[in-house]
Amino acid sequence: MDAPFLTQLDHVPQGLTEISAESLHTILPGSTLIHLPGRQERPLFVSVLLHGNEPTGLYALQNLLRKYSSQALPRALSIFVGNVSAAREGVRRLEGQVDYNRVWPGTTHPACPETAMMQAIVDEMDRRCVFASIDVHNNTGINPHYACINRLDHRFFRLASMFSRLVIYFTYPKGTQTSAFARLCPAVTLECGKPGQRHGSEHVFEYLDACLHLTDISDHPVAPQDLDFYHTVVQVTVRDDVSFDFGSQDADLSLNEDLDHLNFTELSGGTALGTIKDGSSAFPLVARDESGGDVTADYFEIREGRLVLKRAVMPSMLTLDKRVIRQDCLCYLMERKTLRPRW
Repeated sequence: MDAPFLTQLDHVPQGLTEISAESLHTILPGSTLIHLPGRQERPLFVSVLLHGNEPTGLYALQNLLRKYSSQALPRALSIFVGNVSAAREGVRRLEGQVDYNRVWPGTTHPACPETAMMQAIVDEMDRRCVFASIDVHNNTGINPHYACINRLDHRFFRLASMFSRLVIYFTYPKGTQTSAFARLCPAVTLECGKPGQRHGSEHVFEYLDACLHLTDISDHPVAPQDLDFYHTVVQVTVRDDVSFDFGSQDADLSLNEDLDHLNFTELSGGTALGTIKDGSSAFPLVARDESGGDVTADYFEIREGRLVLKRAVMPSMLTLDKRVIRQDCLCYLMERKTLRPRW
C-alpha cells in the first residue's frame, strides 16, 4: 500500500463542490489540506472523511462552498479531506490501513507516515492560529445527532451546544483529531447519524455557516438545563478470537438483531445483549476504561448462556455493521453527568 502524503492547496479544486466521495480520487491525489481566505483571518478548521464511509461532512462543505462561490467567506477556512482511498471503496479504512482518527498527536500508535502527516497538519494550523476545530463523522448504528468534546472548558461546551443539546465528553480512545486540536483551540466532533441522510448534511452545513460568522467563542457557562451531558467511560470490543453474528446460532457470540436500537437508552443491569454458543470458553467482549484498563468483569457477565449487563449503562454507537465492529468497536458506554456552572 502506498504511503500517504499531504497536498496543500490555496484554492478549491475544480469539481470539488459537485463530486461524490467515491470519486474524490479523480481530483485529489490523496489526503488534502485546503486553505481559503476570509474576512476574519484566524481560520476555522474542518476535517472530513477521516473514515471513508462517512461522507456527510464533505457534502455539507460542498453546500458551504457553493454558497460562498461568489462572495468572501466570513472567516478563513482550512479543510482537511482525509482518507480519499477508503472513500473510493466506501469503507471506514482499507485493510492494512491505520485508522485516520487514531493517529493524531497524543496517539499511542507507533510512529508511521500517517502520524507524521497528522503532526504536520497540527503544526500548520498552530502556525495559522486556528480559531476552532470541527471534525465531522457519521455512524452506522441508530444514533441521534450529538457533539463530542474532550476538555471541560466552557468554550468547548458553547461550540458543541450550537450543534446539539446532546454533548458527550470523552478522553479515550487516544489519538483523535479533536483531542489533538483541543490543545490549540475549542474543538468538537460532530456525530451526524447514518450516511446518506439529507438532514444530516443540512444540519452540518447550517452549523458550519454559523461558526464562520462567530467573532469569538464565549466562555460564559452554558445553562445546565440547556444540555444533556454524558461522559464516555468504557469502550467495548469483540475479542479477535471470538466469532460473532446477529441472530445466528453458529457463532461464538450471537448478538441481538435489534441491538442498535438500544443506543442512548438507559439500560438496567440484567439486560441481555445476546447469547453464547455452547462450549465457548473465552469471554467474548473486552471493556476498557479511559486509562485502557480492562474493566470487563465490572460491566458484563454470562448468565445461563446469555451475555448480560451487570450494571445500569447507556450505550452509544452500537451497530450491526460487522466490519465496523472489527475495525473499531462494538459500542461505548456512558454515564449521565451534571453540568456544573464552574469548574
